[in-house]
Amino acid sequence: MTEGVIAYFSMEIALESHIPTYSGGLGVLAGDTLRAAADLEVPMIGVTLLHRQGYFSQRLEADGTQREELATWSVTDRLESREGVCSVEVGGRDVMVRAWRYLIRGVTGATVPVFLLDTDIPGNDPSDRRLTDRLYGGDARYRLCQELILGAGGVRMLRALGYTRVARYHMNEGHAALLALELLAEEEVHTGEPAQEAIERVKQRCVFTTHTPVPAGHDQFDLALAREVLGPSRVQVLQTLRCCDTALNLTLVALELSHYVNGVTRRHGEISRSMFPGYPIGSITNGVHSTTWTAPPFAALYDHYIPEWRRDSFSLRYALGIPVTAIQSAHREAKAQLVRTVNERTPVHFDPERFTLGFARRTTAYKRPTLLLRDPGRLRRLAAARGPLQVVFAGKAHPHDAEGKGLIREIVSRAAQLAPDVRIAYLPDYDLELARQVTAGVDLWLNTPRPPLEASGTSGMKAAHNGVPSLSVLDGWWLDGHVEGVTGWSIGRRDGASEAADDDDARHLYETLEQTILPLHADRPASWAEVMRLTIALNASFFNAHRMLQEYVIHAYQDQNHAGPAP
Repeated sequence: MTEGVIAYFSMEIALESHIPTYSGGLGVLAGDTLRAAADLEVPMIGVTLLHRQGYFSQRLEADGTQREELATWSVTDRLESREGVCSVEVGGRDVMVRAWRYLIRGVTGATVPVFLLDTDIPGNDPSDRRLTDRLYGGDARYRLCQELILGAGGVRMLRALGYTRVARYHMNEGHAALLALELLAEEEVHTGEPAQEAIERVKQRCVFTTHTPVPAGHDQFDLALAREVLGPSRVQVLQTLRCCDTALNLTLVALELSHYVNGVTRRHGEISRSMFPGYPIGSITNGVHSTTWTAPPFAALYDHYIPEWRRDSFSLRYALGIPVTAIQSAHREAKAQLVRTVNERTPVHFDPERFTLGFARRTTAYKRPTLLLRDPGRLRRLAAARGPLQVVFAGKAHPHDAEGKGLIREIVSRAAQLAPDVRIAYLPDYDLELARQVTAGVDLWLNTPRPPLEASGTSGMKAAHNGVPSLSVLDGWWLDGHVEGVTGWSIGRRDGASEAADDDDARHLYETLEQTILPLHADRPASWAEVMRLTIALNASFFNAHRMLQEYVIHAYQDQNHAGPAP
């Protein structure tokens, strides 16, 4: 790898459950990436915003109505204040920025620092002091101000903290793209090189990972707003780069100023190339941090049979040598913990002997969280014929996503209709700790996005680390991780992207449960345990953050004269 550190910029990074600086998968991936860097002793630093008020705490009323409350946490108890400040012009005013530090410690004792930027400084305008308070809060102006602080402020803060030898700047999604604009300004000031030479020098230092397979998911801002927040000179440079014609498109900024660009699965790489023709976009499939997402009973199992797994996640392939009885025992412990949590936090009484399905992720329409409940009569009959079921749901809907909030209410309503044959619990305020319990404690992981809208998804990877197979739509990572009847089962077709396909997918889901999954689990427990063992050996050993980061080192961080692997 080239000399110097890798600076990893992300609008959200999941560090701990009690540090609410993340909303979902993007932040969890960022945290897992930096944890892998600490394990593998890759010289990285993380840069994000402080988010004093977090994303939000979710409270559910009896009918499933979501109420959002401020997430409260003690910054001084969790983070270390760092000396050094920088200034960024935002909306015509100089805004002072300071940093707090969190240290991620790897399995060897190596550490990766994460710097969280904060504008709550005396002397800043009162409105500017609030700019780093809320993750994805406020209006478009608030969001653009945050992205300027993250990008330009992050680069300047690293200088103030003494990081003068940054080898690569990794933009985790387009929220961080304005860091490249700041680097370009530095090049032009310090080297005096012509614009094209300066652009090429910046490109060689920048890496961009895109996570969004739909145009609407890419940050765009009105030109008038861009001029107000960024200033006319910055907008003029962006227009020269063809990133700011009718609107400021942060994805285009990152594409134009990065030497390596990747999607987060092979399929997502294909979709990204079709969305942005002419750009060489490769793919590096996401992975999860094995130690973080393995429940204590399975961690103890791996420590005994595969002692090197914490330092080498690839070695989980040796799970093939673990007795299936040991896997069954570990799963019973993980399931018992989940059942206790459900029974403590909800009025629904879960039974550890019932077959348990899990669905937990951001609650939004394209993920189709109600697909399992689409035909309540069919589901009730299935449970009567094959044995009672229980389902645990969890996930937050964005405060402005009325449709997502409606889906939570629908799940709660259907739960009342389906009891007692199908017991359904919706766990509020989904966080890292709850995710660890749910992904480890269910018998089957359910994933039902409408293709091709799932760029990757990582919850099924977490489940796989605990021997939990998936029943999933063929989209995102499951296109690569799915081996029918071996690591789990598929739902529908790869291209089933229509409302009409919802009925077809629901029928296929019910048929697979009734004819294949439930009989296997009930009648052939040893064969079911073999599926669990193969899920660990084949999926956990590959879909992990150690493998993912090593691919970034090879294809994105090393000095080379090409843009990574061929599409």
